[in-house]
Amino acid sequence: MDLARIRNFSIIAHIDHGKSTLSDRILEMTGAVDAREMRAQYLDSMDLERERGITIKAQNVRVGWKDHVLHLIDTPGHVDFGYEVSRSLAACEGVVLVVDAAQGIEAQTLANCYLALEHDLEIVAALNKIDLPAADPDRYAKEIENVLGIPAGDILRISAKTGAGVPELLDAICERIPAPKGDPEAPLQALIFDSQYDQYRGVVSSVRVMNGRMSAGSRIRFMQANAIHDVIEVGARRPVPTPVAELGPGEVGYLVAGIKDVGEARSGETVTTERNGSAEPLPGYHDPKPMVFCGLFPVDGDDFETLRESLEKLKLNDASITYSPESSGALGFGFRCGFLGLLHMEIVRERLEREFDLSLIATAPSVEYRVTRTDGTVMVIDNPADLPNPQSIDKIEEPYFRVSIITPKEYTGTLMDLCQTRRGDLIKIEYLSPERVELHYRVPLAEVVIDFFDQMKSRTQGYASLDYELSGYEASNLVKVDLLLNSITADAFATIVHRDKAYEYGRRMCEKLRELIPRQMFDVPIQAAIGGKVIARETVKAKRKDVLAKCYGGDISRKRKLLEKQKEGKKKMKAIGRVEVPGDVFINALRLDD
Repeated sequence: MDLARIRNFSIIAHIDHGKSTLSDRILEMTGAVDAREMRAQYLDSMDLERERGITIKAQNVRVGWKDHVLHLIDTPGHVDFGYEVSRSLAACEGVVLVVDAAQGIEAQTLANCYLALEHDLEIVAALNKIDLPAADPDRYAKEIENVLGIPAGDILRISAKTGAGVPELLDAICERIPAPKGDPEAPLQALIFDSQYDQYRGVVSSVRVMNGRMSAGSRIRFMQANAIHDVIEVGARRPVPTPVAELGPGEVGYLVAGIKDVGEARSGETVTTERNGSAEPLPGYHDPKPMVFCGLFPVDGDDFETLRESLEKLKLNDASITYSPESSGALGFGFRCGFLGLLHMEIVRERLEREFDLSLIATAPSVEYRVTRTDGTVMVIDNPADLPNPQSIDKIEEPYFRVSIITPKEYTGTLMDLCQTRRGDLIKIEYLSPERVELHYRVPLAEVVIDFFDQMKSRTQGYASLDYELSGYEASNLVKVDLLLNSITADAFATIVHRDKAYEYGRRMCEKLRELIPRQMFDVPIQAAIGGKVIARETVKAKRKDVLAKCYGGDISRKRKLLEKQKEGKKKMKAIGRVEVPGDVFINALRLDD
């Protein structure tokens, strides 16, 4: 295929600014999808995506426009899936930056735009939703010019819903985005930017060919894994997977090589030919750094191996998950998993339950702490149960986020109050326009991951938008709060909190567990403790038999004797009794919405 006629581009934008709808119109106008088969959010193939109305996975598709071939990648907008966006940009020469003409620049618009500039990509800006009554394209074109430096005259006006302006956008993509560079005669170099596991065909990888040619029947080598396979099929998604004879430089397509070991086709892997192949691999991707950690345990202990295989297959499709085995006295064997954020954690858990038919218990989310011991050694822990004795700790450092919030100016006060209560430090306040403010704060990650986003949305009626990045570690006055059931530590409920909030957390968890744990044959004390000091206590009262039922009248000593006997029995039972905690107690006690 002639390189000059190929254009590779991603669509990037803030959440709900119309990326997937624009993809639908492009598929429709280029004739890639028959009108009878067209449906809203055509590229969002996962049930979860359709239910939640968000894009989770980047999707690629090849379409024709006039005499050009366009490779389009539709990306997610949520901050938790920013890693998907950065991987997609590595396979492109340009981006279409979509901005809502009724809302203007939001936090993720800025973040994604800077990401595209880092990759040195051509940006085609478009104001979407010009058909809305609240749209003000002239005002927001000026805002884009002031904030991002893109001339207002170059910004296209479109409506992805009605299709107005989309043909002009496609023409602008062909004119402004440069053609890919590559040498068809050079040794093969192809970058895998995504993979998924198909139980009938093995691993199906999305590839971008940089140099050389890849054809069915050839022998290829995966450079990092050092594995050799025969190519069974190469093809392009149009959007239905369509086999082709070969993929040349600049082309994006898929590769099937009968790979059963999911570790061999990771994202960022370089593919070359077995003979006379490339000596140098392509620069892959930085491994994403997980921010939030939690334990995932199967409800049925026999499902442990199934959970291991499921996580392996899911990691192929979502390289930002990390996992390692762990065991808990209360929950048995499971895995300590790392995620990019709370939504990411929720999505992964739901995908494991749906796609692999598992029932899981997730422990409370925590972040990664740095602990300096009194002997000078430093250890990194993501599980509160691993924290050493308070006597042997010199200091605990926790990760901080640099948070930027874009909001209408009337909500500035309520947002500053939210950041202050979450131990945040104000860095600066910037006015993007007379009506819109950008707040920059430094906030501990542990305070952001739980419900910061929900609180921000509810306090601003949904108008504020959030972006964040890691900004290093800082020492804080942190303590581990343990929960004891019948004087035995329940490790699943251990958590690390700031000392000022420890009492409130301990009291709340004790009250919650008192309601959830069923009554036993003996009193069950529930205690929250910091080290050896109990800070809160509740008691689940025992089931009692009325031993005085048949005593009517008579001497009081007889009644006392029966009560003492019952008391002795309860004491004996308590000494040998184990508190039975049903699985749903863990799920309900660790629910985040409380």
